[in-house]
Amino acid sequence: MHVFTGSGVALVTPFKDNGDVDFDALARLLDFQLENGTDAIVICGTTGEASTLTDEEQIETVAFTVKHINGRIPVVAGAGSNNTVHGEALSRSLEAVGADALLHVTPYYNKTSQKGLYEHFSAMAHSVHIPIILYNVPGRTGMDLKPETVARLAAFDNIVGIKDATGNLATTVDLRNLCPPDFDIYSGNDDVTVPVLSCGGAGVISVLANIFPKEVHDICALWQAGKLADALALQCRFQKLVHILFSEPNPIPVKAAVHMRGLPGGGYRAPMTTPADATLQALRDELQSLKALEA
Repeated sequence: MHVFTGSGVALVTPFKDNGDVDFDALARLLDFQLENGTDAIVICGTTGEASTLTDEEQIETVAFTVKHINGRIPVVAGAGSNNTVHGEALSRSLEAVGADALLHVTPYYNKTSQKGLYEHFSAMAHSVHIPIILYNVPGRTGMDLKPETVARLAAFDNIVGIKDATGNLATTVDLRNLCPPDFDIYSGNDDVTVPVLSCGGAGVISVLANIFPKEVHDICALWQAGKLADALALQCRFQKLVHILFSEPNPIPVKAAVHMRGLPGGGYRAPMTTPADATLQALRDELQSLKALEA
């Protein structure tokens, strides 16, 4: 039940001035990704501000994305919840509207044990038939899904991979060592894409790909073709920009960068807010140096 290899964009969700999801803008963003070789769309995740979407909005956004993509590349839908029963219901709804796979973050705030995490994700696996990619981002959730627990979860036929946003390469190696060879590990951090690939990763779920989808795809493709030095050189070209994109909480900077690329990023939903002037200037300067400033 492999989902994708290469670059999956963690897509922003564009909002209108009145706060509604802007589906016309979303269609433009999806077309931009398709035209530039992105290998998968990851919709309604952290970067997509899923925590401020209602279930109805989230399901509608995924359904729209599935219809627009029309099978050309996989659509991975964020389905995470810190309420297991709610997560099961949302997962079934997203499967019903055609998501190819689900991205499930660890429960957050109401922290549990590794046993609790195993039971939570076991329930998610039993709730749907489509593939599930686990998502470990302890810097946001306060929970760390240990490699030993991931290895137990990998025994489920439809738990097929993990987005590892720990930024810890020792964790990547432990995951690769403990999990089956066909269990996919995706970098959750753009600044370590090539290192994660070098430790047995399958690709990246990328924020940078919102503005440079072809280049992030190419980083992965070059590495897969054995052109390791070229892959690393291309990642290094964007490393300063990646640091700026995470100088404030994601997706605050990247939405501004989407606008600067001439694309409809839309506004923010509170508590997200606009970037500081210094962040905006840093984005403009770096996009200008990359010859990519269009607005």
